[in-house]
Amino acid sequence: MRSRQSALRLSALLGLMGFCLPAAAAGLLQVYREALVNDAQYMAARATLEAGREKLPQGLAGLLPAVGATAGTAWNENRYHTGGQPSWRRDYNTHSYSVNLTQPLFRWQNVVRYGQARWQVAQAEAVFAQASQDLILRVAQAYFGVLYAQENLAAVRASKQAIAQQLAQARKNFEVGAATITDTHEAQSRFDLASAQEIAGENDLEVKRYALRAIVGKEMSELGRLRAEAKLLPPDPASMEAWVEAAENDSFRVQAQQAALEVAQREVERARAGHYPTLDAVASYGRNDGLSSASSGGGLQTDSRGIGLQLSIPIYEGGAVGSQTREAIANRAAAQSLLENARRAATLDARQSFLGVVNGLAQIEALNAALVSSISALESNRLGYEVGVRINIDVLNAEQQVYLTRRDLAKARFDTLLAQLGLKAAVGALGEGDLERIDPLFEP
Repeated sequence: MRSRQSALRLSALLGLMGFCLPAAAAGLLQVYREALVNDAQYMAARATLEAGREKLPQGLAGLLPAVGATAGTAWNENRYHTGGQPSWRRDYNTHSYSVNLTQPLFRWQNVVRYGQARWQVAQAEAVFAQASQDLILRVAQAYFGVLYAQENLAAVRASKQAIAQQLAQARKNFEVGAATITDTHEAQSRFDLASAQEIAGENDLEVKRYALRAIVGKEMSELGRLRAEAKLLPPDPASMEAWVEAAENDSFRVQAQQAALEVAQREVERARAGHYPTLDAVASYGRNDGLSSASSGGGLQTDSRGIGLQLSIPIYEGGAVGSQTREAIANRAAAQSLLENARRAATLDARQSFLGVVNGLAQIEALNAALVSSISALESNRLGYEVGVRINIDVLNAEQQVYLTRRDLAKARFDTLLAQLGLKAAVGALGEGDLERIDPLFEP
């Protein structure tokens, strides 16, 4: 009995300890996986893909036989009149049904449509792949946006706290006659400005959290912060032209537009096929139950079977085929221009992202050095203020520089990470594995 009570107390204690422990921060990979099942835009893209895949069986249906059946019944009332004889009537039912089969032998527009359907499916696949990459970028952008807003707010609050201390010290020095009222006014001005920046920072953080929640579908209480020692790697390969060439050929937007051009080309062929004859193999079977004659009143059952070829030759359809062909040709020209635009946009994205990574790494290195220098300058100014060779405004400026440098460093690191993901997306190579690679850079 005692052992059971001890076990219950231990279980309750462990439960209380687990309840008191802080919840683990959500990493970038975890947030992305939440978005996979909750993001409305991604879910719509997935449904659109499923709809696009149905183009293939629809195109194949035009090459397969079509079978149809009809059935009917009718009530017949007949009145007969012959010379001077009294009229008489005959009422009866007739029943009929038939089954018809049509197998296309030559319908060029159906053959073209089947080939067109393959490219429509390829287009849908490429569009969905691009949507998957866009989800990663949107999650990363929203995630980094929250983290940067937190860094910015933390810097503003730290600056405000330091200014408050300097304000209190300036007031004390003024009261004892060790400083002028100017120092107090300067500190008060800085404190008021920091208060306004704090309000703006809190508002920005809330907006960034709402943006992330719109993607994930729920509130993420705490996010993993980027480790201070996290090392970001340069692009591999290190040649911009290699990335540009890959983007021009492998970008999912380019692939989708290439497929759209193929669809448009086959639409021209399909429109022209409206002038071509069609040949079908047809077979039918039918049965009709009715009255053999009015005089005998006996029933008659008729069975009919038929098999043959049916040739149809279009001669003139009011100019519709010619108009549809011209429309398809114009749409093909538009698709060619859109393909060229997609290639140019892909190369531009690759160049911008590559430069964003390279310049971002250089900026991070420079800001790290600037942070070390600004911290040293702050310590020197504080020491100078204590011995009377520096004034209060010098210390405030040095503190402000430290916080601004830390904020700029955080932004440079987030922007560089986002540029790395954007560079992979530009060449159609961005996937969940890239998030798995950078997820350890964040604190759990």
